[in-house]
Amino acid sequence: MVAEHAVSVARACRAVALSRAVYYRPRRPALERDAAVIDALNALVEQQPRRGFWKYFQTLQRQGLGWKHKRVYRVYRAMGLNQPRRTKRRVPKRDRVPLTVPVTRDHVWSADFMSDALYQGPRFRTFNVIDDFNREALAIEIDTSLRASRLLRVFERLGAARGYPAVLRVDNGPEFTSGEFVAWAAAQGIQLRYIQPGRPNQNAFIERFNRTYREEVLNAYLFQSLEEVREITYQWMIDYNEARPHDALGQVPPGEYRATTAGTSTIQLST
Repeated sequence: MVAEHAVSVARACRAVALSRAVYYRPRRPALERDAAVIDALNALVEQQPRRGFWKYFQTLQRQGLGWKHKRVYRVYRAMGLNQPRRTKRRVPKRDRVPLTVPVTRDHVWSADFMSDALYQGPRFRTFNVIDDFNREALAIEIDTSLRASRLLRVFERLGAARGYPAVLRVDNGPEFTSGEFVAWAAAQGIQLRYIQPGRPNQNAFIERFNRTYREEVLNAYLFQSLEEVREITYQWMIDYNEARPHDALGQVPPGEYRATTAGTSTIQLST
């Protein structure tokens, strides 16, 4: 308007509802305009990488930097600081414990997760629990998500029917190392026996069970729904426990072995 129609700056600014200060102020690149905010945020992130936006903003306010929170948050997001930053999970050092066959039922249980997918593509998980004494399948919980609270319900259901084991052998997954699960196990008097990271052979009983379950169920069917997975798994568990001969049990099913054999000694296997 100013250049083509020879209108005054004041009149042109009124026509488009623009401040004259904005008209006269030269445009600056965002990096140049927000350089001070970027430097300040980088300094805070370098010192405390896990704090969120509001902690950073309050720290800037305490330092006497009077930037508005909207401007700081705009720069914060442009820098990608609002994205979760994954850090390597630190696993405590685990001692190697010899793998033994318990002499009585319900003394040592093993638990582990598996993963598969429905025919349409959605993935699901299975949570498997067996008794190491006779390799009996105690539970296979199936769902798209299995959190620690869900695991507790599975164990409480088993505990009400069979009692709790003295030892539970598991890996170092977040569900097993969560504070909720550890506290629950301690309250029930269950010793959590963690295997060493990267050594699944230290949990060989459940790993061998997982292989059988995958070969005879997960790899044998194209599942349309979780209900179908649960139904086929339920029927398979009955056959596995009551009819399928088990090589390690002298060609008898786990249910028959449990009823007829008590065991006289503890057998130590390789780790």
